[in-house]
Amino acid sequence: MGDQAEWEHKPLSDVGELARGRRFTKNDYVETGLGCIHYSQVFTHFEAVARHPLTFLPESSRPRMRLAHPGDLVIAATSENVAEVGKAVAWLGGDDVAVHDDCYIFRHGLNPAYVSYFFASSLFHEQKIKYVSETKVVRISGANLNLIEIPIPPAPVQDRIVEIIGAVDDQVAALDAEADALDALFRGRKEELFAYYAATGTPLRIGQVLEEVKRPIAVDPEAEYWQIGIRSHGRGLFTKEAVTGESLGSKKVFGVEPGDLVINIVFAWEGAVAIVPPEIEGYCGSHRFPAYRRPGDGDVEFFRLFFSTKTGTQLLASCSPGGAGRNRTLSRKRLMQSIVGMPSTQEQKRAICELQALEACVEAVHTEADRLRAVRAALLSGLLDRSVELTDAEREV
Repeated sequence: MGDQAEWEHKPLSDVGELARGRRFTKNDYVETGLGCIHYSQVFTHFEAVARHPLTFLPESSRPRMRLAHPGDLVIAATSENVAEVGKAVAWLGGDDVAVHDDCYIFRHGLNPAYVSYFFASSLFHEQKIKYVSETKVVRISGANLNLIEIPIPPAPVQDRIVEIIGAVDDQVAALDAEADALDALFRGRKEELFAYYAATGTPLRIGQVLEEVKRPIAVDPEAEYWQIGIRSHGRGLFTKEAVTGESLGSKKVFGVEPGDLVINIVFAWEGAVAIVPPEIEGYCGSHRFPAYRRPGDGDVEFFRLFFSTKTGTQLLASCSPGGAGRNRTLSRKRLMQSIVGMPSTQEQKRAICELQALEACVEAVHTEADRLRAVRAALLSGLLDRSVELTDAEREV
């Protein structure tokens, strides 16, 4: 493959040096001082490259800390899962940073961003999974990390790969920013509309405009049953693997149908509300997932949107007495007796159309960003294993 044909592959131990960070805790943070990178930040805040620290330690702690110099990699040595352990960020700030002891510092002579991209590639992952240890947390030792081989293209090729992948990263970042802006617009408009309805709509008990629907199922021990689950924070449904009627035992289950509004009464206080989509047919839920419909020509989507507002979630929480977690079970009776401001049927339909259109825009941008992330991953792998020509990749981006 042209100028990529003679790349060497070397173990990380031949390319640079690994050093373990040193312990500090979040209680050590100060407003300004020596920048630091906690291992959790590698997962939650940083992408492939970082130039500014998020947190600081007292300057007086510098002599006893292990520091990453500009150009070094900071690598997470532990994680909750195999996919994330070994995630790396190239430190390109203007000063050294202290590194947490659940991270490695990798000092090397390659393009820092290139090495960071390698650590995010399938080529790295395929090697890494042979060396991780899985207990309560997933770890990779420095000795094993040193065994992983990295392709070493000429420096100009490293730079070109960084430019190509960086250009895709810029596009992804722009899409993420657009999605965030649209989501803020959607959420703000939703809050505005339902606040207006609370002030001007007809006060009605929820039970007058939302009815529980029960479809009890007589469980056959020999049959199979597919059940639903409901995610918190309005993130929709998920489906579970089929189970036999025998395994259900005395558990009561009820049929759900497309168009039902379903609530997880254990986590209603966390906004665990969804509408059953058209593709979910023949499924059931336990007694903890009551289903609701609107009488007449009312649309349950109005309540799905309402329960995802701050006011709606607070209402669900106020109807869920008890302590934290599983002790906070929704009182369906109290919910049905709660008062909401209902606009006209025509206004409900108009609001649903407006909010669904905004929500669809958010989802479309998220989908495009996810598609581009998949393209990036395939492109990076192709560049590293030489199945994609640099010139072809440059034309694509």
